[in-house]
Amino acid sequence: MKKTRVINSDISRVIAQMGHFDTLSIGDAGMPVPKTTEKIDLAVENGIPSFLQVLDNVLSELQVQRVYLAEEIKLKNPKQLAQIKQRFPKTELVFIPHAEMKQNLQTCHAFIRTGEMTPYSNIILESGVTF
Repeated sequence: MKKTRVINSDISRVIAQMGHFDTLSIGDAGMPVPKTTEKIDLAVENGIPSFLQVLDNVLSELQVQRVYLAEEIKLKNPKQLAQIKQRFPKTELVFIPHAEMKQNLQTCHAFIRTGEMTPYSNIILESGVTF
């Protein structure tokens, strides 16, 4: 059995297959996911698991060099944005329109759906390198 924090087999597989500049998305229960993008559905009920719980789990294994967030999070969910910023003190945060974020899901390795039900709790993580 794995000794690391990511024990979900699908999430572990996706992270292991990622290379430099590849992307992985984590989001709320309402985010529409393109049919061509793998969806790893963890949602159980409202808030379970939370966006931040899943983000922290993924960050325990994935090297991130850039983060993409919806511009709308600044006004519609500033508390969530503050929590995200705490997790990325030295990482570039790029704000894009939510409509563009939805389009960018087409090129993500996967979308991890959480039970989060707060607005614009979606993120695209760009993989970095560890060397």
